[in-house]
Amino acid sequence: MSDPEGPRSHRAPRRSLLKVGAVGAGVVVAGAGATALARSGIFQSDAARPVLLGAATVAGLSKASWSQNFQPGHGWKSAGGNVQKVVLDDTSEFVRGTQSISLTTAGRAGAGGTNADQACVERLGGPAVNLKGKAIRLIFAVSDVEKLRWINFYVGTAGLDNAFRWRVHTHAKGQNWVQSGEWVAVTLQWGDLNASSGTYKINPARMPSVQGGFTDMRFSVIDAGTGPCTVRLQAVEIVPDIKSSHPNGLVSITFDDSWQDVFTNGRPLMEKYGFAGTTYTIADQINTGGKFTTDQLRAAQNLSGWEVAGHSYQGAVHAARYSGVTAEVVDKDAGALRRWMRENNFNSDSFAYPGGQFGTTTDGQSVESIVQRYFTTGRSIIGEDTRENTPPPMPMRLRSLTGISSTQKGMSNPNTLVARGGVLDRTQYAGGWLILCFHRVVTTTPRNSSECHKNDFAKIMKAIKGRGMEVRTVGEVMG
Repeated sequence: MSDPEGPRSHRAPRRSLLKVGAVGAGVVVAGAGATALARSGIFQSDAARPVLLGAATVAGLSKASWSQNFQPGHGWKSAGGNVQKVVLDDTSEFVRGTQSISLTTAGRAGAGGTNADQACVERLGGPAVNLKGKAIRLIFAVSDVEKLRWINFYVGTAGLDNAFRWRVHTHAKGQNWVQSGEWVAVTLQWGDLNASSGTYKINPARMPSVQGGFTDMRFSVIDAGTGPCTVRLQAVEIVPDIKSSHPNGLVSITFDDSWQDVFTNGRPLMEKYGFAGTTYTIADQINTGGKFTTDQLRAAQNLSGWEVAGHSYQGAVHAARYSGVTAEVVDKDAGALRRWMRENNFNSDSFAYPGGQFGTTTDGQSVESIVQRYFTTGRSIIGEDTRENTPPPMPMRLRSLTGISSTQKGMSNPNTLVARGGVLDRTQYAGGWLILCFHRVVTTTPRNSSECHKNDFAKIMKAIKGRGMEVRTVGEVMG
């Protein structure tokens, strides 16, 4: 039996994940019954075991300055040409008050660019809202993400003739930030904008031409054309972004697997600028060929301010992914990892999912909920929208930019990353918490997305420093 004790001096009584951390914990809270229990990750035969209750399980969402929770009289209307059914006062499933909005598409996929392709709910001509220094937070649930193509959100004026658009979610094969049958919270920041229309413009850093006076809002669903897709919308909220506390943006530099070349090649380049990183460690590979030694991990933590975090205990389990083994194996591996970290005085509460996969085990349990018994954050490798807000709305599902290598195209290419309009620009000027994920820092020609050349790594570190961006470990940000 693995030891579930954490680094704190007390051991808290076990608490059901159905009652704490409901949004973002991988559970459906209302109107789901057995579904919620099945996804909770709690073993009924083991109900007396203690659990580490940290920020991810007990912290709530940041306070909103404005919130539309879609209770009776909310005033939003249905719109769009791909609508099968809209229930504006849906009392069958909700997580706030007594109701939510549900909209079901007709299942006719289109290009997504016209009203005929969309199923929407909207508020037009309402009181003007100011979004300067603010972010938008949405709380919603998707019944079957395999039926979904996109979710968009708009703000604007003149019936949305002038509008900014966020791509809230794009469904992809494999791991998705939004999973079927659960309530999720998504924060939209200015740097996440992907389109504008009418008199509204966005510059290369995704900064908008105006940030206030918005009278119109729209939540839009575009399905995959494989049948109706039902989405429930619980809240549209306005929350602070992090520009006031981090005016040039916030960056965490993380590394998976604790490769030796990170210590040899990457760490000195970071120390040049006073940067500390987070290394996510596979415990049984420490002191083996090509990986950090225990002494190097201790030196990085105790002398350079690094965070030594968890990735898995056994390399074999890491290779299989937590989604490729049973819930019992995940529980034992995560528990053994926590014990190993405590025994070696590594103080982090942070974890990175092997392969970034936080879905379900082979026997249908929630990986996220099991890991949450031992760690208070879980980092994925999902780059959708790229950046987090602080506090993040789903701390067990932190997004990151991974595959940073000259072998890649797009935002993960080092030249693109540091260029005008790249993700560093977007973080500096539009705000947000950017988590960069590296694996290796090499002096040879990179062979794949896991290898970043030392010169490219140096270029990225110099660009972060030159922009005046604040660098903190994941644990420091969450702390």
